[in-house]
Order: sequence, then structure tokens, then C-alpha cells
Amino acid sequence: MLAGRLPGRRASVMLGFLLVALVLIRHAVNLQLTKRDFLQSHGDARSLRVIATEAHRGMITDRNGEPMAISTPVNSVWANPKILLEHKDRWAELAKILDLPKADLAMRLQPRTPKTFVYLRRQISPDIASAVTAAAIPGVNLTNEYRRYYPAGEVAANMLGFTNVDDRGQEGIELAFDAKLRGTPGLDRVVQDRLGRVVEHVERVRPVAPGQDLALSIDRRLQYFAYRELKKAVTQRNAAGGLMVILDAHTGEVLAMVNQPSYNPNNRGQFRGENFRNRTVTDLFEPGSTIKPFTVAAGLESGLFKPTTMINCQADSFRGHYVKDVHPNGMLSVASILQKSSNVGVTKIALAIEPEQFWNVLNRAGFGQLSGIEFPGEISGRLEPYRNWRGTDVVSLSYGYFTNITAIELARAYGVFASAGLLRPVTILKQDHPVPGERVMPEATALAVREMLQAVTEVGGTAKAAAVEGYLVAGKTGTVKKNNDSGYTEKSYRSIFAGFFPASAPRLIGVVVIDDPQSTEYYGGLVAAPVFASVMHEAARLFNLTPDRALAEGSDGTRSPVWPVAIKTP
Repeated sequence: MLAGRLPGRRASVMLGFLLVALVLIRHAVNLQLTKRDFLQSHGDARSLRVIATEAHRGMITDRNGEPMAISTPVNSVWANPKILLEHKDRWAELAKILDLPKADLAMRLQPRTPKTFVYLRRQISPDIASAVTAAAIPGVNLTNEYRRYYPAGEVAANMLGFTNVDDRGQEGIELAFDAKLRGTPGLDRVVQDRLGRVVEHVERVRPVAPGQDLALSIDRRLQYFAYRELKKAVTQRNAAGGLMVILDAHTGEVLAMVNQPSYNPNNRGQFRGENFRNRTVTDLFEPGSTIKPFTVAAGLESGLFKPTTMINCQADSFRGHYVKDVHPNGMLSVASILQKSSNVGVTKIALAIEPEQFWNVLNRAGFGQLSGIEFPGEISGRLEPYRNWRGTDVVSLSYGYFTNITAIELARAYGVFASAGLLRPVTILKQDHPVPGERVMPEATALAVREMLQAVTEVGGTAKAAAVEGYLVAGKTGTVKKNNDSGYTEKSYRSIFAGFFPASAPRLIGVVVIDDPQSTEYYGGLVAAPVFASVMHEAARLFNLTPDRALAEGSDGTRSPVWPVAIKTP
């Protein structure tokens, strides 16, 4: 009886298997034919990805279109930790290619096991990229990025700044105009395989918007000459640092802006944070005797003094403060006070006029105010309100103490004399037309002081070393003791020169500051003025400036001012 049941039971089991197989076949056919779109969508959902396409960062050029910062395409190495962890036998090979310790790979991969993306090395050389491709290690891939390159290197580093590894501005111009330069990344929908490699581009979700190019007012040739001469002076004097800024007198454009010490923005491995700052806009200093032209201008504006007014400049006490000159003087005219840089003379002028009037001249010239330059980190100088002046404050202020200023502010202020009484905003961007200025000083006063400043660079003045052959130069030296927490030092100075040329029709304004020269010579006329002369000599050639000295000298060698008729209105 049992034997009779076995064939029937076997038939039932076989029938059951057959029915299951038919159900599975029917389901498979159903999925493949009638529900194909359903399967495709789920498959796509597991392999479709939206990836970003980096935007090309805009180029920074000088005023003549010469590149100063450009982005070049490079490769970076990334990995899928899940997959690469399954192939630890290839780690030694990968570490050797990337020049990384094998332990570093483990530290980067193991904590990121759930993730599908981790950078192993950014912005590699073409040789390394080729080696990675040839090795074909599972889970390891290349991606395209951009690396910033600076053709001028350290010559323009403090001004341009630099970008980080993601091509985002971190310092200087790169930071100030980052939004304009970086553009907007694109978005692409792609199909990736299990190794994370793109196997198909499906569609463009958002197009790439490249960054905009930026034309600076800088002249790269002049920038180089200024940097070369500044670095030479700082090295020869064993100084702590230095800076120079050159403005166009007609437009307020910055034509050169250099610093010492500097750094190479193309070598990230040697970056030192203390060298990043642009000292022309971030460092305050007391202007010393470079403020004296403004003291004299205040005296002329008051009506109490003329260029020919005689003043006794013997050393004396003023409000309990003893004032003397480096070289003792007797009776000097107001013009000679500026030429000889008499502390006593300017003190008497400042004390003779109303404090408000003195303060107004400095304030209108931009002392204690931001210059308007488009630069991050700029700070304004300090000009104490005249109502707060006490005791000897006005005495100290008359020859350049009791106030602070940046080099860019000082250059802008000297532009008032160069432009016959107009104050212009400063810009780092190229301008296509002359910029109208604001009248802040009577033309007659500005021209009178300009002629006095011209005498400073002639025989008998304190800045003979600022002279440029064939040209009339106007300017003023300054030598100030440095101040620290314990007061003014006796053997630490700043050497300063501020001026412009050609004096008959000013085109270029320059300020040079040498910080703490370690030599027997530390006066501005001996240390800073020669830097100005060397750079302006090259500038005259670059800009094809017409020599004006012959126009002002007679056959007997005497000099007569020509600026009242020769000055060109910007």
C-alpha cells in the first residue's frame, strides 16, 4: 500500500516544482517586458549621480593685459574607501606612486568606510597622474581640478595673495574679488559604475559659469623694478622690512605695490603667515617729517605766513618740550624751513595758527581715513580730533609724531600737491579715463608747497639722493624713531621718502618706507630716497615721460619754476 503511494507523491512533488518554475518564469517575463521601465528607473537611481564641474577661475592681469594669476588644469587622486579597503594588497603600490606613507592611507580610508569618496592627493603632477592610470587599482580614480599659478612669483605676492587648494581666494586681491573671479560650478547628471567611474553623461543640470577676468591698474614692469630696488635696499641695510607704493597722479591708480619680506605663492610648502600681509595698507607708522608740507600748507592758508616769511629756527622749549634740528639753523624762510626740514620752524608755524585750521588741512588731505582702495585688511590711520589736543600734542604733530598713517594714505595725501589741490580716491583696478578729484586745498597753496618740495631734492635740500637725471623731482624725507611698549627707541628707525615727478607736470607719486635699517645711515634722505630715484628712473623710460629739468634751468644754471604754465590738468 505504501509502495502504491510513492509514485503519486513523487508526481505531486514534481508538479509542485513545475508550478513554481512556471510562476518564476512568468514573473521574469513580466518584469523584463511589461515592467522594464520600473526596473530601469530603480537601476538608474542606484547609479545616477549629480556631480559638480569646477568653474575656471578668472585670470588676473596687469593694466597691459599681462597675466598675473592664471588657473591651469590639474588632476587629483580620489578613492572609494569601500572598494579600496577590499584591495589592501595594492596599498603599498599606491603609497609609492603617491609618495605617501602606507600608514597615511589607512588613516584616511578606515574612518571613512561608509563613504564613497575621499581625496588621497590633490593637484598632482602629470607623471603621477599617468602612473595612477597605468596602475588601475580598484577604487582609485582621477578627477579634474584647477591650480592657481602666479607668473610674477614673490614680486606681487603680498598684493595678489593666493587661493587655497579648492581655488578659493585667501589673501589679497584673490580674496577681495573672490566672488567675481571664481564663477559658478556646473552640475552634470552622470551614470557611474560600482567603482565610482563615470560611464555615461546623461544631461547638463546647470552649465558652468566661468569666473570673470580682472584687470588691475598695476604695471607689471614697474612692479618688478620697484620690488627689485626695494629688496636690494632692505638687504643692503639689513633692515627688518620695507614697502613702496606708486600711484598715477591723474587717476589715483596703483601702478606698483611691493613689500619686503615677501613669499612665493607658487610654493605652498614654504608659506609663512607673517609674510602674507600687504604692509602698504595694513601697517601704521608715524610719518615724521613727511608731514611738514601739510604744516606749511596750513600756515600759508592761515594768511599769517608766506614762502618768504623769515622765522628764527634756533632750538628752544615750546610748552615745556625742547625742540631742536638735526643741523642747527638760525633765520630761515618758510620755504627754507621745508628744504632744511627744520623741526623748530614747523613748530612755530603750527603754534601760530588755530588748531582747528591745522587739523582741517590734515583731515582734508585724508589723514586718519581709509584710502578707498579695494583691498581686504586696509586700516585707517589715526588723527586725533583737535579738541582732544593737549600740551605738546600740536608740537609733536607739526613734525610727524602724535599721528599714524599707512603708506597708501600718505601717497594719496601727496597727490594733493601733485594735482594742485585735488584729492582723488585710490584704486587697484584699471581706469580708462582720468578721475575727477575733490578740491581740498587752494590751488595757489598747493603749487607754492610743490615748489618748496622741489627744492628739497635740489642742492641744499635733505633729499638730493631722490633726484632723477633730466627731471625735476618734488618730495620730502622723514626719519622717525620706532615706538614700542616701553616708548621710543634710540637706535631703531623708519626711513621714509614721499614725493612725485616730473615736478612740472606730476604723473607719478611714490612712497618708500624702510623699516629699521641696521647701518650707520638711517635718515630717509640716505636710505629711502635712493630707492625712489632708481625706480622713477626706470618709470620715466617705461612711460616715456618728457624730461622737464632743461625747461626750468636758464643758461646760467639757475632754476626757475615752470609749473604754473606747464602743469597739465588731468
